[in-house]
Amino acid sequence: MSKDFEIVPLFATPIVLSDLPDGPALCAELRKVIEQREKTHPGTQHSNLGGWQSTWDMDRWGGAPAIKLLALARNLANRVTTDREGKPVVLTWRANMWANVNRSGHGNEFHSHPGSYWSAVFYVDDAGIDADASLGGELEFMDPRGPGPAMYAPHLGFAMPGGLSAGANETVRPKAGRLVMFPAWILHQVRPYRGNAERISIALNLSL
Repeated sequence: MSKDFEIVPLFATPIVLSDLPDGPALCAELRKVIEQREKTHPGTQHSNLGGWQSTWDMDRWGGAPAIKLLALARNLANRVTTDREGKPVVLTWRANMWANVNRSGHGNEFHSHPGSYWSAVFYVDDAGIDADASLGGELEFMDPRGPGPAMYAPHLGFAMPGGLSAGANETVRPKAGRLVMFPAWILHQVRPYRGNAERISIALNLSL
């Protein structure tokens, strides 16, 4: 059936998912580094609700695997960033990164990352969440349009890709070896983890 109208999806917000080809080996190396760091250094407190969060200089203490992850993230950022005419750019991204270890009941409250262009999270260990959604621990993004689209008729959506969650939130389930990159301004949180393992991730910011 032909259509007599066109839907133009304005103001798209990119959430980039990349399953790294050497993810398993990189995860194993990063896990060793993070476990050792947690044993010898106290955690910090920012948006985290429980759990252990390292200082934001993992590029200095994380060794070769941390530097490799940063290089992969910088390369991905260049591939998904253009100038205002849509032409490719190659930028020298400044970065900071830190490790997170969440156990049962731990999560992160809604926050953004001021002063950065891209933010990202790499999952070292998904703690079983990828196989069992009931464990929680998802990365949750708040609709940047706010609750407006759902205020009047929350049971209705828009007939277009991404239109069913208008005015609500979207989640991304952790998966070991996956890098998730998103604009640093979008509000996001980590839902409480309800399993008995360790949900290990690395967060990073990229700025100019």
